[in-house]
Amino acid sequence: MKNNKYDKLKEYLNESGKQGICLAFSGGVDSAMLLILCKNLNLTAVTFQSVFQAEEDIEFAKNFCKKYGVKHQIINYNPLEDSIIASNPKDRCYHCKKQIFSKLKEFAVKNSLGNIFDGTNYDDLNVYRPGLKALDELHIISPFALHKITKEEIRTYLKQYEPEIYNKPSNPCYATRFPYNTLLNEKSLNIVKQAEKYLKTSGFSENRVRLHQNIARIEIPSKDFEKFIKLKDKITIQLKQMGFTYITLDIEGLRQGSMDI
Repeated sequence: MKNNKYDKLKEYLNESGKQGICLAFSGGVDSAMLLILCKNLNLTAVTFQSVFQAEEDIEFAKNFCKKYGVKHQIINYNPLEDSIIASNPKDRCYHCKKQIFSKLKEFAVKNSLGNIFDGTNYDDLNVYRPGLKALDELHIISPFALHKITKEEIRTYLKQYEPEIYNKPSNPCYATRFPYNTLLNEKSLNIVKQAEKYLKTSGFSENRVRLHQNIARIEIPSKDFEKFIKLKDKITIQLKQMGFTYITLDIEGLRQGSMDI
């Protein structure tokens, strides 16, 4: 990260800390870096727990806040109670973010925290992210985007200060594993979670299992294809036992937003 950019960000955060900071902390690399930068300020990190998140991400968030001595609150919610979110429209992320950050805003007001931050970075502004509209409507502040700090700059910073997580894979909410306008339910979401967890334990740390009715479309980095083929029989047996009828490997490999095509 360029020094002038970093210095301006630090100055901004320190000034914001005077009114208190409520950080939406998912446990991803972006919000992790923001937490580190704000750890000595009047900061409370808030993590939302639902069927859309992985259990290991919640545990990571707990441990990370404990490591840095940051106050941490976990808020449970059920996005599937909202019929719009459950129907998985193309702007699902907008409705979900609106629900989450409305709750976060209530928490911030109740705890006299004058600024609400999230980890949106500058690169996020250039891809399809309908949730950004909700952040704008609710006046949520994204310091990285505001100071034009990119994902690469964030990872570079963390490589120096938190080398264990600088290359931590992103893990978008599990609703992204389903085609738009597919009705979401807890059973299907948990099957996908189970399948991705199995693939991780099988040596595929980065993977997505996209569910198209009874077809599992597996995305992994192309460098792992050969290993996958060697294990295909074992993987097929395990995933079929979970409830999938057809198991496929997407030869385009792991990529972001494949459901947005």
